[in-house]
Amino acid sequence: MRKLLAIACAIGMTCGVYAAPKKVVMIAGKQSHGLLSHEHNAGIQLLAKCLNEGASKQVAAIVQLNGWPSDESVFEDADAVVIYADGGGRHPAIQGNNLEKLDKVMKKGAGFLTIHYAVEPTTNKGNKEFLDWQGGCFETHWSVNPHWVGNFTKLPKHPITRGVKPFKANDEWYFHMRFRSDNKGKLIPILSDVPPKETMKRGDGAHSGNPNVRKAVAAGEAQHVAWAYRREDGGRGFGFTGGHNHLNWGNDDFRKTVLNAILWVAKAKVPKDGVPSKVTKEDLYANLDGQRGKKPAPKSATGFKKK
Repeated sequence: MRKLLAIACAIGMTCGVYAAPKKVVMIAGKQSHGLLSHEHNAGIQLLAKCLNEGASKQVAAIVQLNGWPSDESVFEDADAVVIYADGGGRHPAIQGNNLEKLDKVMKKGAGFLTIHYAVEPTTNKGNKEFLDWQGGCFETHWSVNPHWVGNFTKLPKHPITRGVKPFKANDEWYFHMRFRSDNKGKLIPILSDVPPKETMKRGDGAHSGNPNVRKAVAAGEAQHVAWAYRREDGGRGFGFTGGHNHLNWGNDDFRKTVLNAILWVAKAKVPKDGVPSKVTKEDLYANLDGQRGKKPAPKSATGFKKK
């Protein structure tokens, strides 16, 4: 009997150590902007490469390029879904009955993470689901999309911020997000800053300005540009409004924030120092959508030095 118990314990310990990595489906949208902007395919492949090299025991990245998967069986047993794509009416999640398909995945406890424009569904389609799945989203005539330098000097204690140091990044940081107001779930701001008054220089419009956001900026209210969310059903979500400028993925802390968040929404353990990753200039310039036979001249991004 003692021998059998010893074997059972050994098997249990082995299963704990060698638990299967969490399955993360990573969807990249189609090309939309010019070179080095909204590089969805290159960005997703770069993040997947970092996960495969630095967190392969925690997660298994399944990459889908250029839009919604043609083989939707990829969502079976998914622990998290990541989307980096154009939003609004072109958002892959709101085409056809994709929201219904995603809802079935979310109801099984899967995590949901969106990057940059993908944080924006339409008000009439997707807004409710995104609030349910990740606690917040971009809402037209409420949220805005200016370019500015976010200076993230104070980071909360959270698995997503492990190993992340305060940093700055010039990006199209959307802000004044629409967040849940019914106290369902738990929203945790991750990256916050007070936008400069220059972010309000444009006139009012669906994405450029409105009386509510002008009042908030004038009052010096901190705006959350990345946030984590714990759903009541146990699922997790994360929204990250940066990601317009592709070279910002060369910023170690910018990148680590998202890598850690991917593990967190998939309910994988985030290492005490965060997901380790190293990105070279060659990595940043690989797989660019806008690369049409001519390699762009190297540029520097915050946190990334040219060699």
